Amino acid sequence: MSDLNNKNPDWEVVIGIEVHVQLNTRSKIFSNSATRFGAEPNTQIGPVDLGLPGSLPSLNQEVLKKAVLFGLSINAKINPISIFERKNYFYPDLPKGYQISQFKTPIIGPGKLEINLNNNQTKIINITRAHLEEDAGKSIHDLIPYKTAIDLNRAGMPLLEIVSEPDLRSPAEAVSYLKTLHELVTAIDITDGNLQEGSFRADLNISIRPWGQEKFGTRTEIKNINSFRFAEQALNYEIERQIHILESGGKITQETRLFDSDKIETRSMRSKEDAQDYRYFPDPDLPPVVLDMSWVQDLAQTLPELPSQKRARFKNNYCLNPDEITQLTKSKEISEYFENLVKLNHEPKIISNWLNGEFLALLNKNNLNFSHNPEPIKINLFSELLHKIKNKTLSNSAAKQILAELFSNPALIKTPEDLNNLIKKLGLEQVSDQNFLEKIILQIIQDNPAQIQELKSGKEKIMGYLIGQAMKLSQGKANPAELKEVLLRLI
Repeated sequence: MSDLNNKNPDWEVVIGIEVHVQLNTRSKIFSNSATRFGAEPNTQIGPVDLGLPGSLPSLNQEVLKKAVLFGLSINAKINPISIFERKNYFYPDLPKGYQISQFKTPIIGPGKLEINLNNNQTKIINITRAHLEEDAGKSIHDLIPYKTAIDLNRAGMPLLEIVSEPDLRSPAEAVSYLKTLHELVTAIDITDGNLQEGSFRADLNISIRPWGQEKFGTRTEIKNINSFRFAEQALNYEIERQIHILESGGKITQETRLFDSDKIETRSMRSKEDAQDYRYFPDPDLPPVVLDMSWVQDLAQTLPELPSQKRARFKNNYCLNPDEITQLTKSKEISEYFENLVKLNHEPKIISNWLNGEFLALLNKNNLNFSHNPEPIKINLFSELLHKIKNKTLSNSAAKQILAELFSNPALIKTPEDLNNLIKKLGLEQVSDQNFLEKIILQIIQDNPAQIQELKSGKEKIMGYLIGQAMKLSQGKANPAELKEVLLRLI
């Protein structure tokens, strides 16, 4: 199915999103079992995770701190009392037969998140609530032929489920919301936000209705989306599927669907349950959570700079355009790298050009990112490279070649001295010696009399050709700006 425009002439799209954020605590929400990703199956579990008789949950205090930090970051209501409840349902990887969650009285009440739209406009998305809960285990269907394997390492992982109002009106808005939320929760350091490992995954609720109709249409839910691209593809498919059904005289079934990223389509998983189907009731083993509001106020003082605040500061301090600022504030690691270079007396615009251009391209080429490697190239080496570009010791093309070497052979280039030796070894140091430049230019004048005459007659476009010939003659070692000065002087 093809992508849809954001505005369908007959149908309005309505989207609400539930995001499960795995909190980066060292132990699980109700037990002391470890939370390390990638451990051998069923090695990070204990009696509470398994739901063994007689085992009692004990709340990890760190999850409260991280939940409250999120609430503060979106100016949400922090509920002084919240209650854990049992959400009852059967699933093979849910040993207790229920999930401990929050329903009627969550820890975080209504809040707001501002997102950017493609036309440089912004939109406020209302967040209904954010509540704490434990994760279920994992069913693995492709490990043992004709059988399902169960790994309970994930059972009991601490989750913060963030529920938006149905305020989103297109796949593009939904993706912007997810990216903005991901940027926020990683900036305040409540999660590592690793999508591939399931630390940030979304359930997409979508319905359509005729333009002008107030009543919502029947919604479907697309479960466990862990990619921004998949979210957009799944929503585009589901919109077109629902429109086709309604325009053919059919009815939408309220159901849960899965997204097949290979076929780029959604398919039915099960009928959608409502709250009453889960038979919520307060967990008798966990008392209500009562927050000391003075502690909440103290915690507010520790809130780090938020992404929106950082973007505003970058705009005021560094005079960069919105696209540059967006790239440089995607993560705290890249923004810190940028600002450390600024402290070393480099111009913000030049740093931005290199980081957002050649540097980013080489990161992608080498399958690296700032999140896993906050200093992909040692800051002192990249600073030295920028100094050489500024003082014209290196041309831009030579600097790109050196930067590629820094990515390819980090173990061999550890100090500025190593960098200088590499430049000399490759013969890339730019020459500004006047005698050398004059000799090159005199040869160019002798070899190109017709082009020199054109230049003298005012045809300045020929200058690029002549400087190009001079650079070839110098084997790329000459400083092109100074070559131009010498040529104009000698003719």
